[in-house]
Amino acid sequence: MIIAVTADSGDLDSRVNPRFGRAPMFILFDTEKDNFNVVDNAVNLNAAQGAGVQAAKTVINSGADVLISGRFGPKAFNLLEGSSVEMFVSDEITVKEAISQQLLGNLEKITREQAL
Repeated sequence: MIIAVTADSGDLDSRVNPRFGRAPMFILFDTEKDNFNVVDNAVNLNAAQGAGVQAAKTVINSGADVLISGRFGPKAFNLLEGSSVEMFVSDEITVKEAISQQLLGNLEKITREQAL
């Protein structure tokens, strides 16, 4: 399983960034291989509009099964909901802690009402 997490920087000790579309980067953690890749989101970070939709496309194209962030906008939510990516909410803990909490089943799955 690949878990994508919005992050402030490119390591597992980074804080989870609460802004999905405008997070500086995504950490893609592969639970089977126990390693991760970093995807720079700078192009969307400074976008005038459409950052959430473009970030959602990036996550979908990465092959992520799960996405952890603080907030999701309605357009990004709709796009992600239409894919196979499950979305979960995390407060600003470390990426490593968020992944651990997800694997333990302790994170809240986002609802449509929360995204709107």
